[in-house]
Amino acid sequence: MTTTHLTATKAGRPRRDCSPPERLHLVDDRVSVSFEVYPPASRDEISERDARRVGMARKLTAARLLYCGLEALVDDATLIVSELVTNAIQHGSGTQVTFTMTVRDGFLHLAVHDETPCRPVARNAPDDAEHGRGLLLVGCLASAHGGTWGTSDDGTTTWCCLAVPGGQS
Repeated sequence: MTTTHLTATKAGRPRRDCSPPERLHLVDDRVSVSFEVYPPASRDEISERDARRVGMARKLTAARLLYCGLEALVDDATLIVSELVTNAIQHGSGTQVTFTMTVRDGFLHLAVHDETPCRPVARNAPDDAEHGRGLLLVGCLASAHGGTWGTSDDGTTTWCCLAVPGGQS
């Protein structure tokens, strides 16, 4: 397994740095990145720094799917990743989030792990609510792609699987 320490410059280009690293692991068909987060002051907002982490996870997802020839999944997978990472930041109490993406056995597996041992719950948000539909959206997108979503037994990982078009892996 190769570990590369990356931090982003203002222009968004990676550079080697001695600051606390974001860890990017590339192992065959799996990509995993861990990053520090700060619990938000309110449940409705996340810091600009953490919002950039969500964007980084989306870009990593898109780049890896394009590399794997899975363009058809890019839009929905990046939306799912955005929802899962944002939920981990907003509702988690830990200081680290790990996002993992695997393409194997005809499925794209997306997982977000945080340090909070409680299961996320899909809510029925009122029609005029600005928040509260993320997991419902994840479930709908997973179902549309012949997949599913759920959480680990201890509640620290929320995952989603999407069938890969044409059974590629």
